[in-house]
Amino acid sequence: GDAHAPEFADEVRRLFDVALPLAPNTTTRTPTLTALWLGPASWLLVWADKAAPEDFDLHRDALNAVGGALFDVTASRLAWTVAGPHAATVLAKNCPLDFHPRAFPESACAQSLFARMNALVYRRAAAPVFTLMVARSLARDAWLRLCRSAAAYGYDVLPPRFF
Repeated sequence: GDAHAPEFADEVRRLFDVALPLAPNTTTRTPTLTALWLGPASWLLVWADKAAPEDFDLHRDALNAVGGALFDVTASRLAWTVAGPHAATVLAKNCPLDFHPRAFPESACAQSLFARMNALVYRRAAAPVFTLMVARSLARDAWLRLCRSAAAYGYDVLPPRFF
């Protein structure tokens, strides 16, 4: 949708209680939802600890009525939290992005490559806490690369929790 169109922006705010990020590679966050900017008219909405709303079809119809589109891609990506003093270095071993806080501040997100796989990276906090997302079909390869990159620093595998 067009986030500059008042009807669309208002409907998103009404349905999801979030204002869509308008600047490239930024996010907006509420206690239950994170909206990641993917393109000028494209966002990924990620709920904390749950799937898309139960009334998804009603939400989709409401956005369609104001010139938007909504797709449920719940099962399309797998995500890991990469945190700790070496988190940026671990990611940088396989990703061309600059993860220094001046270049990739808190609430930034970017689509890039991770070990030659399309990936989405989100910096959740000023402390080095990142979320790395890849297509589910590439998860095993991404996981192995992530483990190899982190092995030099020691790492813990924690239970999955997204945002």
